[in-house]
This record gives sequence, C-alpha cells and structure tokens, in this order.
Amino acid sequence: MNITAIDSVENMAPETFRKQYYEPRKPLIIKGLSRQWPAREKWTWDYFKSIAGHQTVGVYNNERAGAGTLVNGADDYIRFGDYLDMIQQGPVTLRIFLFNIFQHAPGIVDDFTWPDHLAKGFLKKYPMLFVGGAGSVAHMHYDIDLSHIFHTQFIGRKRVLLLENRQSPYIYRMPFTVESAASFVNWHQELDTEQFPALRYARGYTAILEHGDTLFMPGGYWHHMEYIDSGFAMSLRALDQTLTGKLNGLYHIVGLRGMNNLLIKLAPQWWYHYKRKMAHEKARRALEAINNE
Repeated sequence: MNITAIDSVENMAPETFRKQYYEPRKPLIIKGLSRQWPAREKWTWDYFKSIAGHQTVGVYNNERAGAGTLVNGADDYIRFGDYLDMIQQGPVTLRIFLFNIFQHAPGIVDDFTWPDHLAKGFLKKYPMLFVGGAGSVAHMHYDIDLSHIFHTQFIGRKRVLLLENRQSPYIYRMPFTVESAASFVNWHQELDTEQFPALRYARGYTAILEHGDTLFMPGGYWHHMEYIDSGFAMSLRALDQTLTGKLNGLYHIVGLRGMNNLLIKLAPQWWYHYKRKMAHEKARRALEAINNE
C-alpha cells in the first residue's frame, strides 16, 4: 500500500477547514478541538462506571464475522462496569461500539461542545462511545450511514488506517456489505499481498490517535482501528451535506444491509463464499485495468 500520514493541526479556521478538508473529503486530526471540553479530564474509567456501570452492553471480539453472523451482531453481553474493570487489568481483545451512553446519563452532553462551526447536520441524539481493550481491533469497514465523523480519542492510543471509498476494489470490498474480505490486522508490519495482490495498489492514510485528538473522517471512508492501549473514543456524526450523499446513506441502511442480512439467513454458507469470490473478481479487474494503462 501507498500510505500517507494524516494531516494534523492544533486548530483551524472554519472556512479553511471546509475548503481544504470538508469539501474535498480529506481526513484531518485537530488536536485542539477538545482542549476546552470538561470531558477531556473528567471522563475516566471510574466516572463512566459510576454513571452507567450497571448497564448491559454488547461486546465484540477480534474474530471476523462468520457465515451466520448478522450485521452488527454482538459476540456477548456483559455489564458495562464489569467490562471496564476487565480491560483495565490487562490486554483484553474485546471492544464496544455504538454505545449511546448519553441515553443513560444525558447530563454528560454538557461535557463537550458540538463543532457546529466546522460542519452542519450533526445527529445530536446519537453521540456514540467506542471502547476497546489493548489489542482489540475494529476490522476494515466503512460506516453504513455514510455520515461524516468527528472521532475524539480519550485515554490510551489507537492506530488508524483510512482509505477513500473509491479504493474499494483494491481492498476487496464484498458485495452488499461495508466490509473487506482482506485482513488488515498488524497491517503496518505485514500484509497478505500473496492472497490479496491488489492491496499493493491501495492508497491510504494513517496516524496514531492520542488523548484529546479529534479525527475528522469524511463520509464513506474505509477505516481499520487497532487499540494500542485500552481506551475509549466518542464519535459525533454529521449527515452528508449533499442530497445524493443522504440518499446513498439511506440506501445503505435499508437496502444494502437488509439484503445482506436476508441472504445470511437464507443461504449463509453460499453467501459467505460468494461475497469473497466477487471481491476477488472485482480486484482482478481493477488490476487488469492498471496493467492495461
């Protein structure tokens, strides 16, 4: 892969951000965006345990989804407080995603400020928490609603790999999914380019997010995240600014996800292997096009 570091700034004027990153759909790390948030120091393991430790949450392991796994199906359910205790004690390859802790403790929305000066269309009922133990992995995918994401890291470090959506053929996107057939685990050390040769031509961005860093991830960007340390992050989502983008997001949520889940139920083994076969076929055609240039 051809990898470039994600641009990083302390702060940026709104008009500059919109012109250079938001409208061109280019990722950016803004280190100072959360500088004045009470959450930056207030949000700790003990604090979250005190306000939502009794809630039951779905947890996800590092295994790739099997033939019968529905989209977003959790691997287990445990108390949030027990999970937080677990990941503080040592490496635990379990993570939580899309946890709306704000439904259970609505007062904590006062601990941060929505970046309305940078983007419009924020889904203010759905700020989401993402938590992971050291060594846990969010495998390569893109968010199904195609929203723009402002992803702020708290505690610990996380390695991220981003790719534009048009890189899909080179990273083996499976039909009717937002997932890649290729594995990107420890991608910075080694990639399986023997089984997935098109990966050599993929172009991406990378960075290590640290406490307080906010990553702007444009809608539709592929992302793979590995927790170097136990930590958590909050994602603020903003709808695509274009009508086409909004309609595409709706199609993904209703049509694409629904068809994938239906086929998983009707013919799990056939669909599991067919998706991977088609991902390799599209990658092969993409490589042929490169060779014919």
